[in-house]
Amino acid sequence: MPKELTETQRKIFEFILERRRGAGMPPTLEEIAEAFGYRNRSTVRGHLKAIEKKGYINIEPNVPRGVTLAEEGLFETRPALGEAAAGAPLTLYPDAVDVVELPKIAHTPKDSFLLNIKGDSLKDAYVFDGDVAIVHPNAEPLDGHIVVAVLDDGAVIKRFYRFEDRIELRSENPDYETIVLDRDYEHFEIVGVVVGVYRRMERRTT
Repeated sequence: MPKELTETQRKIFEFILERRRGAGMPPTLEEIAEAFGYRNRSTVRGHLKAIEKKGYINIEPNVPRGVTLAEEGLFETRPALGEAAAGAPLTLYPDAVDVVELPKIAHTPKDSFLLNIKGDSLKDAYVFDGDVAIVHPNAEPLDGHIVVAVLDDGAVIKRFYRFEDRIELRSENPDYETIVLDRDYEHFEIVGVVVGVYRRMERRTT
């Protein structure tokens, strides 16, 4: 069982995952140093050695891109229960329609579920088309939270605000208008708070 990473180690490991999935190869020491603002490669080597020691990667000496994943036990397959629209409402399915391989360091809540995100209305919040939303159904939705809600039988993902007489579902894209609902609108229900977003880089279209 791999040991838990520090915050810095986790970010570097996630960067390696993103580059591996996006570019099809791991980053070089120089690329990691540039991404994290390190002036020399020795700092990067130290972090990579620590990550390797904890069981997440293997390092091949004297190879520019010699970082490979110690895959076994590091990922878990989770079902995606449909799609939530960062735009117009889409469908939320009762059964899994897709599966997503998540790194265990994502620390998804035990009772959470996943939804594929469609649309670009949250792009200024760095939530993009093709991302996977990690949704906690038991978290209390507070003003400013990004939530998944069922609106008129479709699933939407928006930033949530509650007022005395209305509810607002706001986008993070000036091309989209705010959805305004009465507080007692019957065809609206929050199904969960988005507690994380996982990006499958090879599926990015923006």
